[in-house]
Amino acid sequence: MPEPAKRDPEAPRFLDIIIKDSAGNEWGKLIAPDREFSTGSVGFYVSEKITNPKSGERYQCSLSFTLIGSKPKAS
Repeated sequence: MPEPAKRDPEAPRFLDIIIKDSAGNEWGKLIAPDREFSTGSVGFYVSEKITNPKSGERYQCSLSFTLIGSKPKAS
């Protein structure tokens, strides 16, 4: 796989993400580790299930953060 077009030297190894509703009730905490995507771009990614604290219903949550301009140039 080609090297990403750029990297962020100040990016952390992971992101802590707190999911809250509009009333401030916390639904869950996620940790998104750094990742190199199959496209060659770099960023952060997490996919987990979180639970509505009031109803107990579960939701699938997927988040990706991609560094803009990190996708390798086509050769």
